[in-house]
Amino acid sequence: MAAAFKHMKRDRQLLILFAPCLLFYLIFRYGPLYGLVIAFKDYSVFTGVWDSDWVGVKYFIQFFTNQDFWMLFRNTFLLGIYTLVFGFPFPILLAILLNEVRLTWFKKTVQTLSYLPAFLSVVIICSMIIDFLSPTSGLLNQLLAALGFPKTYFLVNPNWFRPIYVISDIWEKIGYEAIIYLAAIAGINPTLYEAAKVDGASRFRMMRHITLPGLLPTLLVMFILKTGSMIRIGYEKVLLLYNPMTYEVSDVFSTYVYRKGLLESNYSYAAAVGMFEALAAMIMLLGANYMSKRIGGNGLW
Repeated sequence: MAAAFKHMKRDRQLLILFAPCLLFYLIFRYGPLYGLVIAFKDYSVFTGVWDSDWVGVKYFIQFFTNQDFWMLFRNTFLLGIYTLVFGFPFPILLAILLNEVRLTWFKKTVQTLSYLPAFLSVVIICSMIIDFLSPTSGLLNQLLAALGFPKTYFLVNPNWFRPIYVISDIWEKIGYEAIIYLAAIAGINPTLYEAAKVDGASRFRMMRHITLPGLLPTLLVMFILKTGSMIRIGYEKVLLLYNPMTYEVSDVFSTYVYRKGLLESNYSYAAAVGMFEALAAMIMLLGANYMSKRIGGNGLW
């Protein structure tokens, strides 16, 4: 105990810096967990959490037997897998290409432009998407009209919702995630590149045999984190882009929880759906971590 206090005194400045992060998770992440109990109760705001009647797994059975269950599961899974498959490689490719650029001004310009969307809120991002795809004044439809193609109502066409969501997600996150990979590349021992040059290796072979293996630990960690969040698709972006015409392909667990919980005040049912979503995400995270350790020998734990 004395040794622990000694270390805390020694690292007090670092602990003070860490305190806001700890408080955030305690208050906004772990604190609300007690509310999950309403998934097993017939919750009423007038009787409170603990005085509401227990109903067991009634709302889970109600959700699993609901005709919307498989539609929600399919939509959530497909959006998550498309985002992972198509969105995961692009930041890696951008980071590798930027690392090969020797013109400093060009490299900084591309980094700044690609990172810029990370500073914009989801509302602004979705507003830009709606404006770009507007059938009357949208830039894309004006370009299609100029080329002789008919204008398309992209946001009311179910076939276009998933491509729009995935492409905009890539555009939004590519610069931010590329910085993580650039930092990992900067940590690779430069003597490896110098030795490869002496041996006559081309830049492509250096990327293949030095850069990519050096990135592997970071790639595995990012892959695990992305797989864990594949099912936990945030409701904000979907809510701002979808409409009744695209519900069949755009409605996901989080938007369903929003409608059932906040709009219809069916709190217990919404809590059951949210708990199922969290458990599914945890299973995905554990599975990705297990596969990562089997393939590359590294995992989050």
